[in-house]
Amino acid sequence: MRTGVIVFAHGSRVESANEAVRAVATDLAHTTGNADVMAAFLELGQPSLEAAADQLAAAGAGRIVILPYFLTLGLHMARDLPRIVESIAQAHPGLDVVVSPPLDGHEALVQILADRLNAIRD
Repeated sequence: MRTGVIVFAHGSRVESANEAVRAVATDLAHTTGNADVMAAFLELGQPSLEAAADQLAAAGAGRIVILPYFLTLGLHMARDLPRIVESIAQAHPGLDVVVSPPLDGHEALVQILADRLNAIRD
């Protein structure tokens, strides 16, 4: 089954912030070897999560994995994301939609913060 991946972020009025999320999606595609990786945004950026899912489904994805680019399980993750996922599921019967947890709790986050701290100390 072909798997599409969506790096899902909030979105920003600052377009360079949206471009940074798109760059992460591109880097993830290269790292994983999966060409079907897109960035999508809740608001203030394009495409929307629904539009990205539509595009991946039209390209033949039978499964979509949504990777939230959110640090914690806040309001958008708890309220908005489930509503959008339900809308995608209704628009694409038979499409398997899977959502990973937010970044919070991943062991690499402490190392990232330590790297940032060490970079300032140097």
